[in-house]
Amino acid sequence: MAISDNDPRVFFAAERTLLAWLRTGLTIIAIGVVLARFELFVHLLSLQNAAPPDGTHLPALLGVAFVLVGALAIFVAVIQHHHFVRTLTGPDLPPHYSRAFALIMSMTVALLGLGLAAYLFIDVL
Repeated sequence: MAISDNDPRVFFAAERTLLAWLRTGLTIIAIGVVLARFELFVHLLSLQNAAPPDGTHLPALLGVAFVLVGALAIFVAVIQHHHFVRTLTGPDLPPHYSRAFALIMSMTVALLGLGLAAYLFIDVL
């Protein structure tokens, strides 16, 4: 069966791609939070063993970098999705479907990721 030039499945494929990038960005952000908080775990272990902490902030800074990369991935995916959806014609878009909802939610997650990165960076200092 041939796919016609006007097919709403094109839009839904773009939505699935945006959601895949959103999941990827959230996973990268989660890895960053774990890395940023790993320093706290090492500090607690050193207190338990009566050993002085080494004072390095490398895991926390690496975690902040991961959070920034995850937020950036989501932000770029939102921009690319928006540019692609603007090129679609009316028949390619499903009727009564909010195209803005996925963009607003994804942009909110990206901005929250940037806020989280700022919080973790300030916490490192």
